[in-house]
Amino acid sequence: MAMMMPASEVVSVGARTKTAKGRGRGAVALIGAHLVEDSERAAQIAEIMKALAHPLRIQLVAVLCLEGELHVNALAERLGQKQAIVSQQLRILRMRGLLAATREGGLAKYRVAEPRLREMVRCMEGCSI
Repeated sequence: MAMMMPASEVVSVGARTKTAKGRGRGAVALIGAHLVEDSERAAQIAEIMKALAHPLRIQLVAVLCLEGELHVNALAERLGQKQAIVSQQLRILRMRGLLAATREGGLAKYRVAEPRLREMVRCMEGCSI
């Protein structure tokens, strides 16, 4: 039986959450414990989720996770959307720092800027709802 630890005994190590002082067998890391205590971080995450809260933006991120860097026109063609609509959605993702763009021959080429976004896409694909 796993024992529960108070949030004060959970420490963050890089991108992973671990129990404090290596408590060994039976100790459980509490997922989300830091968010309960850190409303500023919770607000930042909410902003990221708002930026992703559109079907086309989720598809754009998924394509970029698969393909790497692509021009706006290639993204529009791949998703069967107008270039202007794709550009609007890409701008939202870029402004939140989730995507980055470079200019090449007058066209913007987009890529995933936030590495953990790939994990988020994988998580969303696995959701059972």
